[in-house]
Amino acid sequence: MLKLLFIGDIVGRPGRDIVSEQVPKLRREHGIDFVIANGENSAAGAGITGSIAKSILESGVDAITLGDHVWDQRGWENEIGQMEGVCRPANLPPSNPGRDHLIIEKRGFRVAVFTVLGRTYMNNTKADCPFLCADRMIEQLRQQADAIIVEIHAEATSEKQALGWHLDGRVSAVLGTHTHVPTADAQVLPKGTAFICDVGMSGPYASVLGRDVKPVVAKFLDGMPRRFEVATEDVRLSGALVEIGASMAHAEKIELLTVRR
Repeated sequence: MLKLLFIGDIVGRPGRDIVSEQVPKLRREHGIDFVIANGENSAAGAGITGSIAKSILESGVDAITLGDHVWDQRGWENEIGQMEGVCRPANLPPSNPGRDHLIIEKRGFRVAVFTVLGRTYMNNTKADCPFLCADRMIEQLRQQADAIIVEIHAEATSEKQALGWHLDGRVSAVLGTHTHVPTADAQVLPKGTAFICDVGMSGPYASVLGRDVKPVVAKFLDGMPRRFEVATEDVRLSGALVEIGASMAHAEKIELLTVRR
């Protein structure tokens, strides 16, 4: 049995700090083989930089995935190609820089991971169909890896659930991110694919999706633009812990894992 921890959206410095503090401990305590983290909000709540990506990888994370904020930080498009442990969403146009998947190996077991952006209620109209992209990626990676993990970075729970059922039995896990709120639907689908709509965020929970409460509430009240700083209180690491059978690469168990500072 192999154990994989998928950490939800890392938000700003509070999220980076708790990941750095907790990942080494969690690896020891739970016997975790693989750690994957979504880092698309790790730079002041929007995007990522090369130095931040390096620090996350040095903390014990094996692979970093990204989402719709992939290009928010200026200059990152020139850095991503040099970062071997980072991949951008696979259904962005092929002309986008960076890797569209990663393969990580431990104990002779190879895990492939890729992300697809949802399209329902999402702003990135350049993203290809996540279902067709996932089909293509699975066909490409089938002979290169022993297990495949798919991240669905999307707004709509219906789109996430539909992709989970679409891929059931063909991948080890379909794990949702983006909405920053952990959901209560962790399950292993009938054909052996672990699924959850959203693994939650790693960052400050005394917030609105990681941002200071007052300016967000004020904007809802009057519609005026404001700067949303990253909050600082009630910092938690949130993710999904998945157990994978080494022989068939089917998921045996999935549970939501939350750690408070």
